[in-house]
Parts: sequence; C-alpha cells; structure tokens
Amino acid sequence: MIIKPFILGAIATAALAAGLSAQPARPAATREFMRQKLEHSQRVLEGIATEDFELIAKQARKLAALSQEAGWRAFDNPDYLRHSDIFRRNASAVAKAAADRNLDGVTLAYVKMTMNCVECHKFIRGKDNARLNDPGESPFAARR
Repeated sequence: MIIKPFILGAIATAALAAGLSAQPARPAATREFMRQKLEHSQRVLEGIATEDFELIAKQARKLAALSQEAGWRAFDNPDYLRHSDIFRRNASAVAKAAADRNLDGVTLAYVKMTMNCVECHKFIRGKDNARLNDPGESPFAARR
C-alpha cells in the first residue's frame, strides 16, 4: 500500500502544532526555538507533498542541526537526551531517504520524527506537571 504523504504529513503536522500550542508557558527563547523547529517540519511536509527532494533534505538537515544547538536542551536528563537522539536519527533518516529520492521512505521517517516530537512534548508536559507545588492543583491550571 502506498502511503498518501500529504495526508499523513498533514495529520503529523497538525499533531505537532497541537503539541506545541498545548505546551505550558516557556521562556521566549524556547518558544522561538520550537517555532523554528515547527517551520522546518512544515517545509519538510511541503517537500513531501510536492516531491521536492532537495527541499526535504535541506529542511531535515536543518532540523538535525537545530537539535544539536544548546537551545534545544530543555532538560538535562537521560530520558530527554534519548528523545533528542531519536529525533536526530529520524531527521537524518528523512534526509537520507530524500537523497535516495525515496518518497515512501521520506514519508515514513517524517511520521516517525513527528511521533517522536509528540512523545517528547508529552514527556516535557509530564515533567511540568510533576513540578506542581500544590498536589490538589490541576495540571491544566493557568501558569503564572
């Protein structure tokens, strides 16, 4: 079965955007950094939808490079570092599949990369929820 990349990509991008918007308040620098990540991810999706392998590879390489920058590190613990490593491997797999002009491979790697984003965002939100001072406070309460 051939995967419809634009459909899966649209779903994956929507999930990433939903995860990004559901994040608790973060410093402006972190929000900007995550916004850049989202923009590169959307450009990968654009490349998938138009079969522009050069665009896909370029944006995937930018994502992998972005994940190496200091601003990427929201936490310094083994679980977060594992999520980051998986993200880098998936972004590299997107770039390699694009270099091979393998649209199905690109699409599968893109979906895996996006799923990793969602899992990491869930992990981060779990970290924030664990930091609540009042055990009776809802994790959905407005942050100050």
